[in-house]
Amino acid sequence: MTDPTTNVGVLRAALAQAAGRPVDTIPEDGHLERDLGIDSLALAELVTDLEQRLAVIIPDEETGRLQTVADVREILARLLPSGMDTTVSIRSIDPKQRGFLIVNSHPDGAARTVHRMWEDIPARATGSDGPVVLLLGHSAGYGLATLLTGLRQHNIRGVGVAFEAEATERRTASAGWYRTAAAADLAREADHDFLFVNTDAFSQTAKDKVLALVKERYGKVDYLIYSLAAPRRTDPDTGEVHHSVIKPLGAPYDAPALDCSGDDPKVGRVHLEAGTDAERAATVQVMGGADWKLWVDALAGQNLLADGFTTVALTYIGSELTAPIYRQGTIGAAKEDLERTAHILEDVLGDGGRAFTAVAGAAVTQASSAIPSIALYTAFLRTVLGQGFRTTAEQAGDLWYQLTGAQPLALDESGRIRLDGWELDNDVQDRVRALWTDPEAGLEQAARGAEWFMGQIRNLYGWDVDGIDYDQPANVTVPWPPQ
Repeated sequence: MTDPTTNVGVLRAALAQAAGRPVDTIPEDGHLERDLGIDSLALAELVTDLEQRLAVIIPDEETGRLQTVADVREILARLLPSGMDTTVSIRSIDPKQRGFLIVNSHPDGAARTVHRMWEDIPARATGSDGPVVLLLGHSAGYGLATLLTGLRQHNIRGVGVAFEAEATERRTASAGWYRTAAAADLAREADHDFLFVNTDAFSQTAKDKVLALVKERYGKVDYLIYSLAAPRRTDPDTGEVHHSVIKPLGAPYDAPALDCSGDDPKVGRVHLEAGTDAERAATVQVMGGADWKLWVDALAGQNLLADGFTTVALTYIGSELTAPIYRQGTIGAAKEDLERTAHILEDVLGDGGRAFTAVAGAAVTQASSAIPSIALYTAFLRTVLGQGFRTTAEQAGDLWYQLTGAQPLALDESGRIRLDGWELDNDVQDRVRALWTDPEAGLEQAARGAEWFMGQIRNLYGWDVDGIDYDQPANVTVPWPPQ
């Protein structure tokens, strides 16, 4: 019998246990599924079990050197049938959260949020090919909603671009990675021709790669949707790295904010000093229109703009209550630059094309949760509106209907598409303002709104999603959709 103290011996003993067979019957180089009856899921569970049980040092009988779990994986790979993935990792995961910050995600929960959004979108797409769309920032927030409504209702084709982190031995993949995999599965099942690229959209390399893919597979682009949110951007011409900041301009910001550091939400205070001219300029470089224009220029330079080409960048205005930290702050300066860029692009495209910014309403997103006071404001808004709080998918549906001509464009005096009338309704804002006047008393009335907000935050990362058994281990190494 094989010595169970050696690496191969330990593996064969574990395989025997998984297969329910005597260890003597386990071949050292057999085909696991054919000879042992162990499928890939059982194998993945076995690898995790080995990692947990063999995290201690294992002696190697030939060399006497000390071996680690990485070597166990290498030996296991020699026993695997050709082509089977050895990187699958089944793990028990618990949320790692501090306030609004959650640093890990649950693959099944994140996927379920995508399926739930998909199911809530009325299906109206026909079998004919829809427009070709290049969607920059497809994996979260309004970008994800625009992707799913476009697929579900307009049969869009094309390419989505996002920059997401894959799983490692120490951490899960980002929630956007898991959402992308789920969206790709839904698109494939519904026979939609849509591809996904994981790359830094700000880079010239990304533009070259994505446009080559578009040219080869689809030809010209009908719509470019720009929905990127990032903390930094490297200028492709100078190589300078710009970092965005969330700060007021002109004067410090002191306001109530939702504090979720304890068991129950409470009202705290946030104080921020005014941003500098350099911080304002850097934020504009990251979140303004510079990169949007580069993408349109790149498409035009390769003759990839279809007749009637339309491009839209998502933006936000919000309430006067949050204006000092948002619209009048460094982010607002970037949004104003985005809107100026729309007019520049409109002139560049001429009569044959269109460029807009689309002003969406409030939403719970990974980006918005980082903005001070937005959480408290959104909790109050949800309390006032209840089910009248429009989802990102509902707003994205409105956007697509306007872009495709199914509904007339709802433009304001600045030429922006407005999707936020439900939020900025005078009666709604008066009621939110009343809660804001005395935030502690307001939070007592808006306790369910605060709980809803925190539940939405956790849902973004795949936590607290109905129908998910969090006591069961999950496969964290979900592959990125193939091209």
